[in-house]
Order: sequence, then C-alpha cells, then structure tokens
Amino acid sequence: MADRLLADLGGTNTRVGLADASGFLPDTARSYANAGFDGLAPLLAAYLDDMKPGPIRALCAGVAGPVRSATAQLTNRDWFIDGTVLSQATGAGSVHLLNDLQAHGYGLDDLAPGTLKPLIPGAPDPKGPRLVLNLGTGCNIAVVHRLADRLFVPASESGHTTLPDWPEMRPLYDRLRADAPHLPVEAALSGPGLSNLHAALTEDHLPAADILSGAYPETITIFTRLLGAVAGNLCLSYMATGGLILTGGLARAIAPCLDSATFKAPFTARGPYMAILQAIPVSLVTDDHVGLLGCGRYLAQQM
Repeated sequence: MADRLLADLGGTNTRVGLADASGFLPDTARSYANAGFDGLAPLLAAYLDDMKPGPIRALCAGVAGPVRSATAQLTNRDWFIDGTVLSQATGAGSVHLLNDLQAHGYGLDDLAPGTLKPLIPGAPDPKGPRLVLNLGTGCNIAVVHRLADRLFVPASESGHTTLPDWPEMRPLYDRLRADAPHLPVEAALSGPGLSNLHAALTEDHLPAADILSGAYPETITIFTRLLGAVAGNLCLSYMATGGLILTGGLARAIAPCLDSATFKAPFTARGPYMAILQAIPVSLVTDDHVGLLGCGRYLAQQM
C-alpha cells in the first residue's frame, strides 16, 4: 500500500513520489517547477490531488536548506517549510524533514545498477564513510555512515563554509566577495557559482549552460581545480575512505572535465596524506530520483 509520501525539494524543482513498505515506487515520480507554487504544502496537495493514492501515513521531505525543530528554510528560494503545515496539507500523521543531501546519502544503497558511474578509480574501504557532494542550484555535502544494516547521515551545510585559502585565487576571491562577503563554497561551486566565476574572470555574465558549451575552457579549468581542492579538504576532514560521490545536474555536466591535471592534482595534494586521497574513488550519480530513494529508506528505517 502506497501510504508514504516523498519529496526532494531543490532550489529550482521539486520531485515527489510515493513509497510502500518496500521503498520508493518509481512509477509514481513527478517533477514540478517551484516557480509555479507558493510553497511546498500546495505543491504536495496538487500532487496528491492528481495521484489520488489514498490516506498518507507518513511524509519525508529532503529540503535544500537547514532543518531545525521540524521546520526548514529553503536557501535559494523564499519558502519556509513547517512540518505541522505539511501534515495538515497531506493528512500525514508523521512528518520527517531532512536536508536534501541527507536524503541523497540515504539513497545510495538503493540506486539501480548502472546509475553510479565511476569517474576516477581508487581503492575504497568498504566500511569507510562515503561523502556525497552536490553541485546544482547550490552546493552541499552529506557523509554516509554504515551502522550494521542501517545508514546514518548527519546534516551538513558545508556549501556555506568558506572557500579554501589559495594565494593565486585571492584576486578572484576579492571579486566574488562583492556579492558574497563570507565567500561561501557555493559562491563558486554551483550553477550560479559557475556564472559568478566567469563574470569575475571576464566581466561577462553568462548562464552556466552557455559556459559549459566548451567555448570557455579557462573558466571550466578554474572551476574544476577549485572543486578538486574543496572536495579533497572535505574528504580528508571526514576520512571519506568509502568514496566521493557527486550528484546534481551541474556535476553531470562537469564530470567529463574532471581530469588528472585540473581535478585530481588539487584533490590529492595533501602532503603525507596524499595516499589517503589517491585511494578515494570518485563516482557520479546519474539517477534523478536518488533523493526520493533516500526519503523512502529513511522512512523504512524509522517505521
């Protein structure tokens, strides 16, 4: 019985689906542009009105923003998410809010074969934590720990920590500070961040899709070098010896550019700890439903 409602709420789009005791049901997935709704509650109500699944027992939503006390604020859209309001809108007796990257982390073990694409080989520790890094409208991470037959994924907002000090990047950083004084990681490593980088380098404001066309190799090179440096810091901070997993639309677009010179060199440049980083494989999630898979697993673990 499909009595569990799942939502993966990004800055631009929201994916919604249903689950039963076995997990997420892919045929129920729908995607909505956030711009067409005033908030998550009316969006979910519209989905339920269309699908007519019957009574909803539980709801799990992954939200692209910090979650505190059963509420969340979407980082890149003016939506405030309240678990009580969602319960009233959907009839769900139990409502769980996660950061969207937590949901992605919980979904890793349920990905279909072939939807985790190897990018850079390594020698992972099968018991080591895995680090999920999302590149999309924003940027964030989740660290996935195995606890017997369960997964544990703590919340993080690493996309709003500061970019690493890199002397040759300081003039570029100074230009980025004009719009983001605290110099967050996602000011450079996100879809808007790629546009920010290009504008800082060329004074030409272009959408990320245009920059990714292949006509602007300098911007792509700087982006991938920064990505390598940031990802290396994060993997070492969390000893993510189980692997680095990239998710998000921008990650898929930039994946072909992650070569040894621009990404792996700054990723592994950690002095006596270089061997640890060299052993960490890098992979790419190609399934847009990983967040819904994760919400389904999270509910299964709770229920």
